[in-house]
Amino acid sequence: MEQELRKAVEQAAGRAEVSEAVGRIYRELQAEIDRRRPVCVVSGRCCRFEEYGHRLYVTTLELAAFMAGLKELSKNGEPGELATDPGSCPFQIRKLCGVHAIRPFGCRVFFCDASATDWQHEQYEKFHARLRALHEELGVPYFYMEWRAALEALGLT
Repeated sequence: MEQELRKAVEQAAGRAEVSEAVGRIYRELQAEIDRRRPVCVVSGRCCRFEEYGHRLYVTTLELAAFMAGLKELSKNGEPGELATDPGSCPFQIRKLCGVHAIRPFGCRVFFCDASATDWQHEQYEKFHARLRALHEELGVPYFYMEWRAALEALGLT
């Protein structure tokens, strides 16, 4: 499965329409976030998966858009060194996201705001369905896997 994932991500990452389509979905999600205005205290807890007790899952298209974005960031010397805590996101450096501009959908929609829990679930279902449909529309195989496992499968950690 890792070889199939890697092939699908690498091929999709080279297609401009993939990053553009994922970017549109992310912008629409941001508009929903701006309307709801959930609280983020920038604690970095959400990136410490084991400690906070949650998992981040990503799709093939998200990984492709991330890979394309990472290539651009690398041209500017970002994101730099990766974190080594196996219980956290490798891109969390000193409590901050080193890839904030290109972070995946799950990171964008997750807030530790208890009053936003139901809203987050609704948005996740709504936008994930759109991401899933986009795979078919763009002819990209659909994989859905845990973030750190996907990064490892792609040789990014």
